[in-house]
Amino acid sequence: MGYGVIEERDGNIAMIVCGVISAPQKLPVEQRLCILYEGLLKVIADFQPAEAAVEEPFVAGNARSALAIGRAQAVAILAAAQAKLPVSRYMPTQVKQLVTSYGRSGKDQVRQVVKLQLGVSELPEASDAADALAVAICHLNMGHLNRVIKRGYQE
Repeated sequence: MGYGVIEERDGNIAMIVCGVISAPQKLPVEQRLCILYEGLLKVIADFQPAEAAVEEPFVAGNARSALAIGRAQAVAILAAAQAKLPVSRYMPTQVKQLVTSYGRSGKDQVRQVVKLQLGVSELPEASDAADALAVAICHLNMGHLNRVIKRGYQE
């Protein structure tokens, strides 16, 4: 499971941390989910985010993958809820649209735009960590969009 913590400073997005929480495949599912949950609680405790965002699973035709991803997503939502963080959920196309301005962008294009927006020369090899940063940037951009819309309605 990937995670990414970002913040906005003076209109620029900065990466605080990103990484992957892994659990050995040989362990029973309940133990693997516990490892993910405890890992996320540690990230939340260490970096004190104000909000959380998760990507909705997109799995075409593979029920086993859909179940595994859904379980991991539920663990992430539970960890955030326990920490009393508001949680937003985004479809993969929303993440791509709000990060690259094109909802059908490929993984490489998303990675390149994430690097540019964060002002870093490299992202972690693990695609789950880079994907988590994209979800975080998507969430930040959605917050900007919502504030602009709200101001427009108040004028």
